[in-house]
Amino acid sequence: MMSVLIWPDLNPVAVHLGPFSIRWYALAYIAALLLAWRLLHRLVREAPAVASPVQVDDFLSWATLGVVLGGRLGYVLFYQPGYYFTHPLMIGAVWDGGMSFHGGLIGVACAIAWFCHHNRVDTLGFADRVAVTAPIGLFLGRIANFINGELWGRPAPKWWPFAMIYPRAGPIPRYPSELYEALLEGVVLFIVMYRLSRREKLRRRAGFLTGSFLVGYAIARIIGECFRQPDWFLRYLFFLAPDRLLPVTMGQLLSVPLIPIGAWLIARSRRSEALPPASR
Repeated sequence: MMSVLIWPDLNPVAVHLGPFSIRWYALAYIAALLLAWRLLHRLVREAPAVASPVQVDDFLSWATLGVVLGGRLGYVLFYQPGYYFTHPLMIGAVWDGGMSFHGGLIGVACAIAWFCHHNRVDTLGFADRVAVTAPIGLFLGRIANFINGELWGRPAPKWWPFAMIYPRAGPIPRYPSELYEALLEGVVLFIVMYRLSRREKLRRRAGFLTGSFLVGYAIARIIGECFRQPDWFLRYLFFLAPDRLLPVTMGQLLSVPLIPIGAWLIARSRRSEALPPASR
């Protein structure tokens, strides 16, 4: 190998408070929500304005519920339904890990729909602003995965630079896939989304930024999953290609529908000349 690194055996607990402990994973969620909240404050006021800062403050609690409840239920239903249906008391044990981005996406989408309907806010216009902030959480979440030493990559070829040995995964050098996903889903996607949001013409196309996020995330996740070791309890899912079986992961399978949905939103946004006022 050109360069083999050893996973630095980081402590997943950030702070001990007597019998209680605060994990980096929890801090990542908190930091992501707060950073997204601050950025959303500015985005909703940019022309055309879609909401007020006070409404953004109110939405924070709904976004938190959408992320946590949707993420947990998504993991239960998409990844280990057999286990949790036979151990229902464990569904609420979020401290043991197990969150799904796709479930969180559905949860936040429901929160946006309810919040906008209740507050008479344009749904797609508000969703567009939220979509710009989403990569912040994706980046911090993947960094937390790396700190926890989980979701490591597949075995890397000998010529691959900077492969990493995860002691809990054995002595085989692997891709540090959490860092690749943090780069693709977090850094790259945020740069793309933020640059798109700087153009007022695109901000006025209700649904364009939301569709761009869905397509961009799906592509980033599908690529990232090519480096990530599949979950041991699922392994690969096989689909019949023209002349062979095609192995895919659950993350890739769940990401594929986001591409046509996002493309439809982008195409639909071309008919949107301007957003309605923030409230009516």
